[in-house]
Amino acid sequence: MKLIKVFSGLILLVFLFGSCSKYSKVEKSKDVEYKLTKADEYFAKKKYRQAQQLYESLFPVYKGTQKFEDLYYKYAYCFYYQGLYSDAENLFKGYLEVFPTSARAEEVDYMRAYSYYKRSPKLELEQVNTVKSMNMMQSFINTHPTSTRNKDASEIIDASRAKMEQKDYRSALLYYNLEKYRAAALTFTALLNKYPESAKGEEYKLMVIKSYFKFAKMSYIDKQVERFEKVLSEFSDFSERFPESKFLKEAEEYNNLSKTQIKEIQNEQNSSTVKR
Repeated sequence: MKLIKVFSGLILLVFLFGSCSKYSKVEKSKDVEYKLTKADEYFAKKKYRQAQQLYESLFPVYKGTQKFEDLYYKYAYCFYYQGLYSDAENLFKGYLEVFPTSARAEEVDYMRAYSYYKRSPKLELEQVNTVKSMNMMQSFINTHPTSTRNKDASEIIDASRAKMEQKDYRSALLYYNLEKYRAAALTFTALLNKYPESAKGEEYKLMVIKSYFKFAKMSYIDKQVERFEKVLSEFSDFSERFPESKFLKEAEEYNNLSKTQIKEIQNEQNSSTVKR
């Protein structure tokens, strides 16, 4: 068994050495047409690192010739397929600057925007590239209104927007969980205003009501009536916006509790006035 493993390892080493040796010969060749042919072969076989290096060495040779466009096009894709999206985006941009009227311009313009989308980070991190990709996809749609890629571009915009919404929601919820209820109420309000068509709109509005209620409960007595009245105002807005909401009953409970709190505070204040 060990002998088989050793033998297999030797075969693998011989294969790798042979592959490296073949590539080295291509790389050192003075025949530029041969190198370009081999670069295209490596590209077709998805050996993008080798293709990239050969294309790169041929840039000064073919720049300004008819073959340069195809070389540049494949060179940019070499970086994209290796997951080097920042480099790919820059190269796609460069391609459009050099070949603005190319038949591939629409495709490359889309790929430039898509490269930004591929760089969109995890939800916990800053979403600069997510926002950038949304803007670039929208620009693509505006520039190419009849493109068959517009459906994909729109879906990416929607997915990116949903991601941004989820990040904003987490920020609002964090304030609530940290018992910073006024900040939570303001952040959930901003969230609802920023995403008015959100499927979670009624949930955000309920969180506004809950946050203002808890903020009122934690306030000094002389501020409570005013702040409980804010809960009543928010509930009125909720019932108008979402009359069929599944959260309506829960929201109404906070409204009723706020009315009760206001009444108790006012009764106590009246009682104190009479005693004086």
